[in-house]
Amino acid sequence: MISRKLVLKYVLVLIQLFVVFNLKAQLIEADTIPVVEQQPAEEEEVHSPRKATLYSAVLPGLGQIYNKKYWKVPFIYIGFGTIGYFINWNNDNYALFKVGYQHLTDTNPETQDYLKIEAVRRNNYDLDNPTQFNNLKTALAKQRDYYRRNRDLLIISIVGFYGLNIIDASVDAHLFDFDISDDLTMKWEPSMSNFDNNFVYCLNFRFNF
Repeated sequence: MISRKLVLKYVLVLIQLFVVFNLKAQLIEADTIPVVEQQPAEEEEVHSPRKATLYSAVLPGLGQIYNKKYWKVPFIYIGFGTIGYFINWNNDNYALFKVGYQHLTDTNPETQDYLKIEAVRRNNYDLDNPTQFNNLKTALAKQRDYYRRNRDLLIISIVGFYGLNIIDASVDAHLFDFDISDDLTMKWEPSMSNFDNNFVYCLNFRFNF
C-alpha cells in the first residue's frame, strides 16, 4: 500500500513541474510578442508671429500673405503708392517755388524761373514796384515752406504706414490660432435674487469658452 507521504511527495513534484512549465511558456510568449516600432509624432507647425513680423519688415505685404490675409496686400500697396505720389507732387512744387524765390531775390535779370509759376504769370506782378515785389517775395516763401512741410509730413506718414503694416502682420499672426468657434458664446437670462430680504430682478450672464 502506497504511503500517504509518498503520495504527497508526488503531488508536490507535479505542482513544481506545472509551475516551471507555466513560467517557461509565459517567457516564450513574451519573447514572441511583436515589437511595434514607434513612429515619431509629427510636430504640428506653429504659426509664428516672429516670421510674420520679419516678412512684413523685409517686404510689406509678405507677412499678410504668410497670415493668409491676401485681401490686405492690395490696400497696403495702394496706400504706399498714394502717399508716394503726393510726396513726389509736393516735392516738385517745393523745388519750383524754392528756385523761383532764389531767382527773384538774386538780382540777376537772366534768372527768371519764378515766371514758370502760373500764379505769378496770371497776376502780372510789377517787379519795379517795391510793394508788389515784396508781396511776390512773401508769397513765394510761404508756398515754398507750405510744400516742404507737406512733403516732410508725408515722409513721416509713409514711415508710419510701413510700421503699421508690420504691426498688422504681427497682430494677425498672434490671433491666427485663436478659437472663434461657436463654443465662444454669451448667454443671458432674467432672474430674481434675494437681497436683504427683498426680491430683486436682475440678469444672469454666462460665458462659454
